[in-house]
Amino acid sequence: MAEEVDDATQNQEDEEIFKAFMSEVKALEKKDSVLTSEKQINRLVRPGSTYLNLNPFEVLMVSSEATLEQVRKIYKRLSILVHPDKNLDDKERAQKAFDAINKAYKMFGDEEQIQFCRDVAEEAKKQLDKRLEEKRAKTKKEGKDGIEEDDPEKYQQQLRNQTTKLFADIEIKKKEIEEQEERERKRQREEEEELALKAKREKEWKEQWDSTRNERVDSWRTFQTKGKRKFKPPKLKQEQRTKK
Repeated sequence: MAEEVDDATQNQEDEEIFKAFMSEVKALEKKDSVLTSEKQINRLVRPGSTYLNLNPFEVLMVSSEATLEQVRKIYKRLSILVHPDKNLDDKERAQKAFDAINKAYKMFGDEEQIQFCRDVAEEAKKQLDKRLEEKRAKTKKEGKDGIEEDDPEKYQQQLRNQTTKLFADIEIKKKEIEEQEERERKRQREEEEELALKAKREKEWKEQWDSTRNERVDSWRTFQTKGKRKFKPPKLKQEQRTKK
């Protein structure tokens, strides 16, 4: 009897190991299925990629905790897949995809920058987990069990969405600040140009005034000289009376 129980337990453990193994195989097959030139180019230049590609982990399809060696391996593989010289029939889009991969990879060479990206990813996870916890509490009150995001695949999709949104929000805010600073710099330049133009006009007016000084002095002296001449009244003609 004990042997039968042991056999049943062993079979159950073997079955669980087999399921885990098959899950890993399916995950690898799924990953390999997207590692084609066409699919990677489409992924990296799809609508919204401007914001989607802000996340270097998403671009290189690695975890935020991935080691530099893991990042190098996937980078080499992806860079070959989307290299413009390997995709001559789609060279323009391939170049954009290649640029996105290179930009993401370079971030890993800047510890401060990549740590910032990790912090963003961690904050996105906290925000998502908090929202899902509230959703679970609400669902429980309604007498329901669990939420759809309890499915690991759906959770990961929600996490990618949340992370992308947070990266996008930060980038939009950054651009708003840059535009505001640029407007301020433009205002200061215009103000400085206006002051410089005013100073130039005042200088030109002063130079013109000084250049005509002698002329004004001579005119005044001439006027003074003429004014000192003795005034002689005009002679009046005497009327001739006609004799009667």
